[in-house]
Amino acid sequence: MAIALLFSGQGAQKVGMGKSLAESSEGARALYQQANSILDWDLSTISFDGPEDKLTETGVCQPALFVHGMALHAILKEQGKLGDVDSALGLSLGELTAYCAAGVFDFETGLKIVAERGRLMQEACEISSGGMAAIIGESREAVGELCAEFDVEAANFNAPGQIIISGDKSKVATAVDAGKERGMKRVIPLNVAGAYHSKLMEPARESFAAYLADIPFSPPTLKVYTNTTGAAISDPDEIKAALVKQVVSSVRWEDCTRAAVGAGATELWELGPGKVLAGLARRTERSWPVKSFAESSDFSG
Repeated sequence: MAIALLFSGQGAQKVGMGKSLAESSEGARALYQQANSILDWDLSTISFDGPEDKLTETGVCQPALFVHGMALHAILKEQGKLGDVDSALGLSLGELTAYCAAGVFDFETGLKIVAERGRLMQEACEISSGGMAAIIGESREAVGELCAEFDVEAANFNAPGQIIISGDKSKVATAVDAGKERGMKRVIPLNVAGAYHSKLMEPARESFAAYLADIPFSPPTLKVYTNTTGAAISDPDEIKAALVKQVVSSVRWEDCTRAAVGAGATELWELGPGKVLAGLARRTERSWPVKSFAESSDFSG
């Protein structure tokens, strides 16, 4: 058996995430306590008790999802269940969690990187007027034509027939209307703070590149897949460059999962709330074995 770990991205967060982990695992509890100290604000209380609007903020939910993913990873390690893990991948923010699980940087370094990424992306949202929409049931080619015509971008290729577009809010709205007029049956505006994975995130990309420049990265101990291409990468400089590029480029999540399975992964373990990634995996290929871990009850048996 070869297991690939899948780490959640922004949007999967939910109030209460991690509470049962901290209550049942000394290792998970220590990570939440360490996170509060590193960040100098109470991540654990916001994760466990909300309020939801605070947890949803980009600068909060990205660190919250990173810590939750690493807490789940810590419990698997405590239980001796990581022996068959040979690869890791994560959706957008989750790519950083995957690199931490693969030893590219330690927990403290990873949390600081994630917190800065979230802060910079939140700032970029605040100085622009961005929007996103989901297009369901259409090909990459059809969505690509729509994006080119209305000057928006494909932000996420999540699964076959599930693509997210991103860009200036008014241009996304125009593209949504045009898609419906052309017979695209499900074109759904999303309630988001900005245009993630688009050129409107360029201020965040530039500042994030400067922030990462002097932080040492190590070669990963697992195969890791970059959202920017879907391919496995192992050179620390390439990983750093991919993380910077990812801020403004399409997330090729379907490509990442297909690459992991193509390289020999026989089981996918989702580490994050809501079973979002399990749903995308089943939409991509129903035969793939997927297991989801989110709270302490998921570790029984």
